[in-house]
Amino acid sequence: MDTQNSNEVKKNNNLAIVIALIIVVIIGWSIFNSKKQVAEIAPTKNIAANVETNAAATAAPTAPLKEFVMDSFYEMVDGQPKPQYSLKEITVNQGDLVRIKITVTKGIHDFKIDEYNVYADTQPNQQMTVEFIADKAGEFIYYCTKPGHRANGQWGTLKVLAQ
Repeated sequence: MDTQNSNEVKKNNNLAIVIALIIVVIIGWSIFNSKKQVAEIAPTKNIAANVETNAAATAAPTAPLKEFVMDSFYEMVDGQPKPQYSLKEITVNQGDLVRIKITVTKGIHDFKIDEYNVYADTQPNQQMTVEFIADKAGEFIYYCTKPGHRANGQWGTLKVLAQ
């Protein structure tokens, strides 16, 4: 009987060790991923003004300002969520300082333009502002990086007209 109890105690101890290791691995993975995500965010954030700015925007404060306001949300279509932005197209001139104010009104979203190195981790019911100089002419896609959002329609086109 004592051997059986001893074996049961060992099994319980081993189980506790395995659970503790799993928790340590999960915590380590979470810390690693949070640092990785922070490292991937290239723009600098001015917390006091709630503005995300790329390097070009800080270098040319005299550029003409073009400002836009949009909502980020989802609606249900045929029983499926359809994430989207309220603005599907933004048109500016090359050299303009572009300011986009984004408010998440429903769901969890973000905002990214690859070619301008712009990213904003938008928060629900808070206006986030991104600024950048439109120094490249062409058409560029802005989109939400959350899984499935871009594929389900949460994207738009930034048209930058050559000067």
